Amino acid sequence: MERVKGDGIKGWLFLAPSFLGSCVFFILPFLVIVYYSMIFSPIKPDFVWLDNFKAVLTNSAFKLAAKNTLTFSGTAVPLAVVLSLLLASLLEAKIPGKSFMRTFFLSPLMVPVASIVLIWQVIFHYNGALNELLVTKLGFVRIDWLKSSYNQVIVIVLFLWKNLGYNMILFMAALNNMPKDLIEVAEVEGASPLYTFFFVKLRYLSPTILFVTILSLINSFKVFREVYMLSGAYPFEGLYMLQHFMNNTFQSLDYQKLSAAAVIMAIAMVLIISILFFVEDRFGKDVEG
Repeated sequence: MERVKGDGIKGWLFLAPSFLGSCVFFILPFLVIVYYSMIFSPIKPDFVWLDNFKAVLTNSAFKLAAKNTLTFSGTAVPLAVVLSLLLASLLEAKIPGKSFMRTFFLSPLMVPVASIVLIWQVIFHYNGALNELLVTKLGFVRIDWLKSSYNQVIVIVLFLWKNLGYNMILFMAALNNMPKDLIEVAEVEGASPLYTFFFVKLRYLSPTILFVTILSLINSFKVFREVYMLSGAYPFEGLYMLQHFMNNTFQSLDYQKLSAAAVIMAIAMVLIISILFFVEDRFGKDVEG
């Protein structure tokens, strides 16, 4: 009994540094943000409760940023998951040039963000390579891509090019660890490759799909740095994201509005991830059993 107690104390001692670090750098700062979101201002700390949240939700800049972020994430995240899964399945098959394809999709992981942005500026600038090709060779009208209705498509392509390789590696690892006997049984029973993929492989890939989806969702919220380097703090309205709103609010020292927006964003992320966990639990329950 004394040994069990001693082991418990040792366990808590080993856990203490991580727990204290989480409290100091994550939990306490978030509680401070919640506090700031419910007061009038840091100078006049009178509680106004939900007034700051109402002000943020009715703010036109916040609504535009939320709409653009939702559109971007709702498009880029499913594409990142589906395309990386298809690429991983393709590279699992016996096709020529697999090593070249792996290198092509993994190379963006080794390239700094500034270099990637520079490449995109060279291609999509008003006087860039794409316009030169379209205008001189094909006779199209010159377009300022980053200020046109196609601007979000450009950033989605950048996001996919940068993140597909890492997601693909995760799916390839999951496919390699899949029970081979089940696939062999499905083939013996006469199941088509399409049926095997959707009703056997996907069921066992559900935890990896969940992880890749959450990872891609987080990365989609971090696309601000690329957009900022491409078009600055106040880009064309199609590229004005939640991070732009929060960054610009911070620069204007409007802490209560910034805090309210951060809390709303955190609640939205928790809800989305909870839904993803619920769907994965229902989808993969019989597999785990």
